Amino acid sequence: MLFKTNAQKIIGFLFTLMLLLICMGLSIVYGYSDTSFKTAIHAFTHFNGSNEHIIIESVRLPRALIATAVGSSLAITGVLMQTLTKNPLASPGILGINAGAGFAVVLSVTFIHSASLQTFTWIAFLGAAISAILVYMIGTNGGNNSSPMQLTLAGAALSALFASFTQGLLATNEAGFDQVLFWLSGSVQGRSLDILSAVFPYLLIGWLASLVISAKMNVLAMGDDVTKGLGIKLGFLKLTIAIIVILLAGGSVSIAGPIGFIGIVIPHIARKMIGIDHRWLIPYSGLLGGILLLVADIAARYIIMPREIPVGVMTALIGTPFFIVIARRGFNK
Repeated sequence: MLFKTNAQKIIGFLFTLMLLLICMGLSIVYGYSDTSFKTAIHAFTHFNGSNEHIIIESVRLPRALIATAVGSSLAITGVLMQTLTKNPLASPGILGINAGAGFAVVLSVTFIHSASLQTFTWIAFLGAAISAILVYMIGTNGGNNSSPMQLTLAGAALSALFASFTQGLLATNEAGFDQVLFWLSGSVQGRSLDILSAVFPYLLIGWLASLVISAKMNVLAMGDDVTKGLGIKLGFLKLTIAIIVILLAGGSVSIAGPIGFIGIVIPHIARKMIGIDHRWLIPYSGLLGGILLLVADIAARYIIMPREIPVGVMTALIGTPFFIVIARRGFNK
């Protein structure tokens, strides 16, 4: 554990926050049309209508804010899901969030022929929410008799089902495949602040609620029997976590598509830094998740310049080695 005392954790938190702000600045400045920090500042203080200023205000700033919000939400979701399921490899995919959202979007493109990102956002949010609700209903019995294995198996089954349906629809609809391919790969490119502002209230509720239940998450991590023994309503707590997961993961997927590995990797990095206290683990994970997605998005702009690769591909390249290490440690115990 890197930071042991509360004073060290506060200093580390402030340093991580500063690093997040620096990454946001780099995201605004660097890309296919490189600018400078001075130009970026002038774009907000002395806007002159130039191409550089327009790019910064209408493209780079929304992109940086969306990457920060999505990365933070996915990382916090990972913390909640790993504690809920007692699975160190848990992520939004385990509850079928990604698969449900992707299927809903492909279904709408195939039969409703909707193609706008704004429409994608709400349809994906609905699909993610329905999928998570189905997993919770299948994996629990009234919210009281559930186990990590039940939730994991229910999520895996529905994920496989939705993924199969999605592939089947795409195989019969080439035009729909072209429309949703970039979204299905995970990307923050081309998103506007309108899309973020539509979902941001749900993300904010999820962030605040996760902090409110952080102390109870510490108890839940010790086991269901301990949680019940301390008088905490286990079913209600798990239902609350499931709702937060729907808000954060569903909102993130609806904005940027299914971006993987952040929810798996970041919680483990945060635990190495500050331990298992969720009162610190959740906010630290939020900051680190935003940093990882910002860095991945910046790198995605330079790999095959002038074209970009989806940021979901970059997070996979970054996260896969961590995933392998975590998996080996987890299953070799």
